[in-house]
Amino acid sequence: MPRYDDWPRLLERVRGHAEAYLMSLPARRVPSPVRRPEDLPGLGGDLPDGPSDPVEVLDALVAGAEDGITATGSGRFFGFVIGGALPAAVAADMLATTWDQNVGMRALTPAACAAEDAVERWALDLLGLPGTAVVGLVPGGMSANFTCLAAARGEVLRRAGWDLDAHGLQGAPKVHVLANADRHETVDRALRFLGLGRPVPVATDEHGRMRPEALVAALAEVPEDAPLVVSTYAGHINTGAYDPFAELVPLVRARGGWVHVDGAIGLWAGASERLKDRVAGVEAADSWATDAHKTLNVPYDCGLAVVADPQALQAAMSMHADYLITEDSSPLEPWSRTPEWSRRARGFPVWAALRSLGRSGVADLVDRLHDNALAMADGLAGIDGLEVVNQVWSTQVCARMATDEQTRALVDVVLADGRTWISGSRWHDRAVIRVSMSNWMTGPGDLEAALDVVRGAVTAVRGRPLPAGAG
Repeated sequence: MPRYDDWPRLLERVRGHAEAYLMSLPARRVPSPVRRPEDLPGLGGDLPDGPSDPVEVLDALVAGAEDGITATGSGRFFGFVIGGALPAAVAADMLATTWDQNVGMRALTPAACAAEDAVERWALDLLGLPGTAVVGLVPGGMSANFTCLAAARGEVLRRAGWDLDAHGLQGAPKVHVLANADRHETVDRALRFLGLGRPVPVATDEHGRMRPEALVAALAEVPEDAPLVVSTYAGHINTGAYDPFAELVPLVRARGGWVHVDGAIGLWAGASERLKDRVAGVEAADSWATDAHKTLNVPYDCGLAVVADPQALQAAMSMHADYLITEDSSPLEPWSRTPEWSRRARGFPVWAALRSLGRSGVADLVDRLHDNALAMADGLAGIDGLEVVNQVWSTQVCARMATDEQTRALVDVVLADGRTWISGSRWHDRAVIRVSMSNWMTGPGDLEAALDVVRGAVTAVRGRPLPAGAG
């Protein structure tokens, strides 16, 4: 069995392994050498018959995992929207694991809740959201959308005279859900979990922004006084574009509906003087979902579910049991903020990230990610055979070659090179490469290294024969 005096040597070994990995990131291959879990035999095999020394276990884990670790923390990782990890946040996350606090109630984990109280105040202030809103720390953008839309579902049904807690959804008035036609798939997934089905798509413009006139037309199809939820977008997954909130929110308000904002990528623009015009009017919405492990560069996993009406969130999330310790205090208990009851202290690394950056540092981080996207777009546009297809609204850049086949092949060649990671996607029914700027570590050298890979990949792909009818 483990012994208490194992800790010193085990923690020293952890420090060595962690330091070796982190210091390797500037030069490390970005895609992992192997792509399939079954190609990592060191992590498989039979369960040992008896106990093992914990240091030996740790060394075996590192040896077995080494070839399957993708350097998502590298300044040259631009695939998907995966942020890096700020040093203060990583260190705090290690302490969060060490302290092992189960953030279910304020009386049980006062330090964790104090950190989350501060995160709530700081985040609402930075994002320009109402100071009376409440924040729940959830695993990510998907769960943030779920949490906010659960509050929306309960509240619009309550306004229609239906008690969701007592009767469930069977026999309830239909909840009409409208959403940006180019929304992220996690909105649909959250709605499916909530029993609300697929939303009615509202047409968008060439950037992926919801058209106000299309929303007017869609609202005309919703019966008067029917429960209504409209999901909008702050930071399109391909273009980074923002819905025109100042125009959309009043239209929904006039119908007594709830406005939700999926801002996993783009909501942090509110912290930047240069970019906050992108989210003008967003503060008038009813709920907002965003990630801390994207723009804010907190280690996985952490999302923020923000709801303007504390009672609506509490009604959707609260639980009751005789053994719980309750206090007469104004802040909602953790169990009234998220779907989880047992969860780790995500507030510590978020607190550390915000505390280490300060107001100006958060703004600088948001601005630098945008500047990197602009520089990448300029560099890609200068490569013969490649076309940038979106305006750079925030952190996302999309480009394509002449045909879909060439564009998909370009992604494969880039990943095979190993120096960077750029993902494929589809936009306007065409294959594209998508470059996402999410890491505090990314600098000019990283951008130039990635562009050098893409230049070579474009040359290689254009040199291949094109099958008849391809594209």
